Amino acid sequence: MHNTANPLNFEIINTGSELLLGRVLNSHQQWLCNELVQLGFEVARQVAVSDASQDIEGAVREALTRADCIITTGGLGPTSDDLTRDCIARLLGRRLLVDAKTLASLERYFAERKRPVLESTKVQAMVPEGSIVLHNANGTAPGLVLEISPNPFRHDGKPSFLIMLPGPPRELHPMFNGQVVPLLTARFSQIHPVTYRTFRTAGSGESQLEEKIRDPLKPLIEKGLILSYCARIGDVEIRIGARDAEGASLLDPAEKIIREHIGECIYGLNKDLLETVIIRELTQRKQTLAVAESCTGGLISHRLTNVPGASEVFMAGLITYSNEAKCRLLGVPLEIIQKEGAVSEATARAMAEGARARNSVDYALSVTGIAGPGGGSEHKPVGTVFIGLATPKKIIIRHYLNRFDRETFKNATVQQAMELLRKNWE
Repeated sequence: MHNTANPLNFEIINTGSELLLGRVLNSHQQWLCNELVQLGFEVARQVAVSDASQDIEGAVREALTRADCIITTGGLGPTSDDLTRDCIARLLGRRLLVDAKTLASLERYFAERKRPVLESTKVQAMVPEGSIVLHNANGTAPGLVLEISPNPFRHDGKPSFLIMLPGPPRELHPMFNGQVVPLLTARFSQIHPVTYRTFRTAGSGESQLEEKIRDPLKPLIEKGLILSYCARIGDVEIRIGARDAEGASLLDPAEKIIREHIGECIYGLNKDLLETVIIRELTQRKQTLAVAESCTGGLISHRLTNVPGASEVFMAGLITYSNEAKCRLLGVPLEIIQKEGAVSEATARAMAEGARARNSVDYALSVTGIAGPGGGSEHKPVGTVFIGLATPKKIIIRHYLNRFDRETFKNATVQQAMELLRKNWE
């Protein structure tokens, strides 16, 4: 068992040339770091390397000189560029042996699909001598765990734990949660998990939020409260945490302070999304919604329909991109567009009114704006957007200037529209 008086050194090595070519987003870094910190572990380093054997071997060799636990991702499959297993076996001087259970699992996997087991596929059943084999219920490549004790690469000889996980997220995530987490918590049992609470906010910037809660939270931070922020377009996460059982008592008073000072900005907790909150609230109220989109091109509807159960409350999403569509589908009077312009308060109002009336819903959102890079003017620059909300009792219009690139403009506008609805239930 390691002496946990000092922080443990965790490192992650992501293999795959596609990560370095920019063809695939390296989501493993964020996901694994988040999962590990929830368990009380901190990642000291993360690197991505190509599929070349010398790069994989070099990265693992270097990590072994200092890390208590190393997690690699990718390179366990059957193709010629899957070299992680072979490189690590060679580096450690361990033979590759056939694991009978893995081979049987491979044969069963392909038999169920009425496909032959190719000889190249059977390489996935070859595991370094002394490995703990992690069953892959969602693919063919097993995960592997090696105890390196003593560790010849460390000057102090301390052992290292080496965990090899498959690359596809749908295989890696359940394998990590179901099999790796129990191994880690058993091996490093003296580690105290960090208890976190995350507040999801919209409608206010990171610095504005910090200004309101920083000083009130200072006494709790001095006692050990962990406070961090994560800002995205139109959305800021505020996370509070405590490392041990005694410190967890700091979370309740911290939450009270946060809610007292910025409660109107908080729309959800932990993994809540704004669209999830909208659908949940509509469902509880037994109310309905329609959306009329121009500049966002259907993105509000996309976000809402990603939420299970949205069909019970989300009645229609209309992409009225052209002036003709605004008039024909929403009943926007042509004279309004001719006089005020398609991007105007009057048009946003008429769009919201038309969407609500024509779909017989409780609420209707409308958005119309200039996403750019062209199309702006002195009076209506690029980034101009009008958002309308028609409720059972009133029409609300908001005017924003979202000076971003086209995609960011759309995401910011979607957040603003949903936040307008969240704050105006009737």
